Amino acid sequence: MNINAIFCPNSSFVPIAIGIPVFRSFGLSDFYRLSDYTNQLNFLFLPVSGKNSCSDSMDISVVVPLYNEVESLPELTSWISRVMDENGFSYEIILVDDGSNDGSWDMIGRLQSANTHIRGIKFRRNYGKSAALNVGFEATKGNVVITMDADLQDSPDEIPELYRRITEDKYDLVSGWKAKRHDPITKTIPTKLYNAATRRMSGIKNLHDFNCGLKAYRSTVVKNIEVYGEMHRYIPVIAKWAGFTKIGEQIVEHRARKYGTTKFGMSRFINGLLDLLSIFFVGKFGKRPMHFFGTMGVLSFLTGTVIAVWLIADKLYDIAHKIHITRDVTNNTWFYIALVAIIIGSQLFLTGFVAELVSRGSHDRNNYQIEERI
Repeated sequence: MNINAIFCPNSSFVPIAIGIPVFRSFGLSDFYRLSDYTNQLNFLFLPVSGKNSCSDSMDISVVVPLYNEVESLPELTSWISRVMDENGFSYEIILVDDGSNDGSWDMIGRLQSANTHIRGIKFRRNYGKSAALNVGFEATKGNVVITMDADLQDSPDEIPELYRRITEDKYDLVSGWKAKRHDPITKTIPTKLYNAATRRMSGIKNLHDFNCGLKAYRSTVVKNIEVYGEMHRYIPVIAKWAGFTKIGEQIVEHRARKYGTTKFGMSRFINGLLDLLSIFFVGKFGKRPMHFFGTMGVLSFLTGTVIAVWLIADKLYDIAHKIHITRDVTNNTWFYIALVAIIIGSQLFLTGFVAELVSRGSHDRNNYQIEERI
């Protein structure tokens, strides 16, 4: 007999009415000896269709960060629910309110009352999209995590194919590519430049749109990365540095904004470049900063030392051969170049040494991504 049927409402077996008197005839001691009554009880349970059981986990978690998107939330959540129900997915919708002041949180409350699949998280103030995604990732329960923006520019109809590529094609991350965009040229040109720079620096050659909000992740990916600052633009890069290298791309529909206006200004381009440099440095040298600062320091110090030795040797040669010296070494431009190079080299080396001490004292200095144990 399947004991799960007693305890699990989502089990593939359900009790029928005829079993009720039989249960009532059992004493407490009999309950612990159900195996003795297997033949008697098997007829009490009938198989039902459905893929969920006590051992099954949730299929999909949809994380939607939002800021002042009250008009689009009813349509978006209804659309997501329709897609999930049509495909038979077990799911949750996590709406992360990033400090909205237009009534978005009140709308989330009303939507949650009508749809128990919806969950809400509200920030006290606006922290940014990266913070919203990071908190949303921590709250997810699904085997596959889908992220999308709340402005209805991402289509929930893409979810089944994204889910299939994660579960069947075994991708760690699938990023959307809005090949045909409904954005002004002032946004598309900088985006192309940043995507080209990111491809070159990260080595992820197959992605065209790193910042697309519509992405699918294996659950283990979002549970093992940290998104902060404005790093949401480079989540594929963060995932790669964490060891999740099977990254794919899917062309997705980009819809025109239906309600409200964009919440991002021109400052995001400057911040995006700084974040890219930060990710590159931390990902490559975060656990061994001396390799970066020490190497640069040694090269600078050696360059200055070679120039200084050359100046001294030239001075001694002139003295030995009684060549008239037109100016002192300290009046030579190369002397100051050598001096600055030696000083900078020493400072870089000391910086690397201090950074190494800080790294060794960090609480996550031995926090490594372990894929599997046996």
